[in-house]
Amino acid sequence: MKSNKFLLIMAAVLGASSVLIGAFAAHALKAHLSVQALGWIETGVQYQQFHSLAILILAFAIKLWPTWPGLDKAAYSFIMGILLFSGSLYFMALTDIRSLALLTPLGGLVFLIGWGILIWSATGADTDFGKQDDR
Repeated sequence: MKSNKFLLIMAAVLGASSVLIGAFAAHALKAHLSVQALGWIETGVQYQQFHSLAILILAFAIKLWPTWPGLDKAAYSFIMGILLFSGSLYFMALTDIRSLALLTPLGGLVFLIGWGILIWSATGADTDFGKQDDR
């Protein structure tokens, strides 16, 4: 499966699941979870939505500028960041088990690595945004 197709699928799955998780927490879990736990879910959902959108944009950017280095690595970092950061927040909120709390800052670090890769890529890329690369 080509990288950009996989990334489009991941962006859609992660984006849709963030809406489901947010709605489920706001409606079905509101009476069963603490304010703190609901806050963790809300934070996880926000980061998942922002980074799902970034993955979607990167998937299209990879298609438009296939020779631009690092775009796929940034997108994969965002996927890992969502799994670690948002996933650990969801787990803590739903189980009240705090042992995975260490994964939350690790996920945040992976997000930052992804953004750093994107900065590095943008500053070193020889890409004209006004036209597509010749194929």
